[in-house]
Amino acid sequence: MDDSFTHLDDQGNARMVDVGGKGVTVRRAVAEAVVTLAHPVRDRLFSGDLPKGDALGVARVAAIMAAKQTPSLVPLCHPIPIDAVDVVIEESSTGARIEVTARTTAKTGIEMEAMTAAAIGAIAIYDMVKGLDRAAEIGPVRLLNKSGGRSGEWQR
Repeated sequence: MDDSFTHLDDQGNARMVDVGGKGVTVRRAVAEAVVTLAHPVRDRLFSGDLPKGDALGVARVAAIMAAKQTPSLVPLCHPIPIDAVDVVIEESSTGARIEVTARTTAKTGIEMEAMTAAAIGAIAIYDMVKGLDRAAEIGPVRLLNKSGGRSGEWQR
């Protein structure tokens, strides 16, 4: 494992990594975000009975839109073609779990797109339930696995 900071130049200034010499490969990343909710609010979220409407649908669309906007939000992130973004939102004992799988065929990875999508999906759920549950919490947001590129497979 290379311990150098690839996003810093020799003087310690932020820079965008040059991926020009890298090969195009199929890349995939899976990320999750967890939203903790009061049980009655969780039940209303998954029954579709929220005052603001279809929170799950809104969160899925928000996640997909966020994946596409990642280079605008994360300063040193390369714009890459996104082949697919799949969003699954499932009920958990403490609230909701959002899992995003993102795929690309590119010179650099798609981990940031998957993580951004999961985070924004969670924020969209928070926005839809905040009137009922101000104590709702988001986290963790984390990468679960990735494949493709020079570093190959990684699994949490």
